[in-house]
Amino acid sequence: MVALGMLLLGLSVVQTGSAATYDLLLKGGHVIDARNGVSAVRDVAIKDGRIAAVSPAINPATALKTVDVSGLYVTPGLIDIHFHAYAGGTYPRGVAPDGFTFRTGTTTVVDPGSSGWRTFDDFKTRIIDVSKTRVLAMLNIVGYGIAGAERENDLTDMEVQPTVAMALKHKGLVVGIKSAHYAGPEWDPFSRSVEAGKLADIPVMVDFGSAKVRTIKELFEKYFRAGDIFTHCYGGMRGEVIDGKINPAIFAAQKKGILFDVGHGGGSFVFRTAVPAFKERWYPDTISTDMHINSMNAGMKDMLNVMSKFLALGMPLDQVIARSTWAPAKAVKQEALGHLSVGAVADVAVLRLEKGRFGFLDQDGARMSGTQKLTAEVTIKDGKVVYDLNGLASPEWSALPASATRSPGGR
Repeated sequence: MVALGMLLLGLSVVQTGSAATYDLLLKGGHVIDARNGVSAVRDVAIKDGRIAAVSPAINPATALKTVDVSGLYVTPGLIDIHFHAYAGGTYPRGVAPDGFTFRTGTTTVVDPGSSGWRTFDDFKTRIIDVSKTRVLAMLNIVGYGIAGAERENDLTDMEVQPTVAMALKHKGLVVGIKSAHYAGPEWDPFSRSVEAGKLADIPVMVDFGSAKVRTIKELFEKYFRAGDIFTHCYGGMRGEVIDGKINPAIFAAQKKGILFDVGHGGGSFVFRTAVPAFKERWYPDTISTDMHINSMNAGMKDMLNVMSKFLALGMPLDQVIARSTWAPAKAVKQEALGHLSVGAVADVAVLRLEKGRFGFLDQDGARMSGTQKLTAEVTIKDGKVVYDLNGLASPEWSALPASATRSPGGR
């Protein structure tokens, strides 16, 4: 507590004149920006909701507000491409995103098929349009979306043309097609998903369920295109590991350009798969949560907890950040996001890398020890501070006049 107090005293918020060049300056943080190949101490300036400058030194006098983030990491806002955000919809485990995103540095989520073409308008009206979090979506090939086993196994509701029409109607908001949980032996859900993906020019994500009647080798070779996404890649139930070794079909798929997503969830990540995978240098392309009301209270918890597991597995911090920012932006063809280029939208996460003794759980409650853990100090969305754990971007109360107005977060 003493150390934290001393640190907070050193993290000052400087207010300057209203004629300043920049609205906000993050000073002295270690910037990690995979798209631009930056991993170094840099100042980041923001103006009108956009990144205005990234430089080794920017004069604080040029900014309306300066926040000293020395000793912290400054990254693009995190992008979680497996987050069930259709709260109150057909998927009963969905969560309203704003309560679970900004506190982890996440500014963009992709809902992976909670809605289909029949239910997307409701999802858009009730969740997407009213959320501060940027919510994108993959349409389920099932018209009703994730709505229980009976609907998800109904081949008659897996229609290509209505799915494509809805995706094209909301191009840029609908960023993928999803197939999930199909239990039958047919390949129709996957062939139809890929057909829809081709027509809408967006990737397909597949939750392959349990590989009892179909093989991932056949999925990769006959159906998947480069850029399509295999999620729950460390779940261990889909033939990822054979006799203690990674299925050779996976390495062939990676060479083809197929992407592998974590999608931790409540039942799709086990250390007994992840550890052998890392020994063979099989790493995920994108790190994601599979956030829902069950997974967030079990081993998964949140985006930063999942990222911290990959630090414990031995992945360097720069690579963990890359797979949580720029890589997912590219995976869903949203390349305006996930980086800190000048002119880019100012979605920023200020993260602390804590050192100590930590424990991380998989889906079965098995524990892995670690010495590092990420926490979010400040989250910025569209140039505005939307989360501030320790008040780093806020003035001391004693410096405010007695007539100061309440913050926008008050009642």
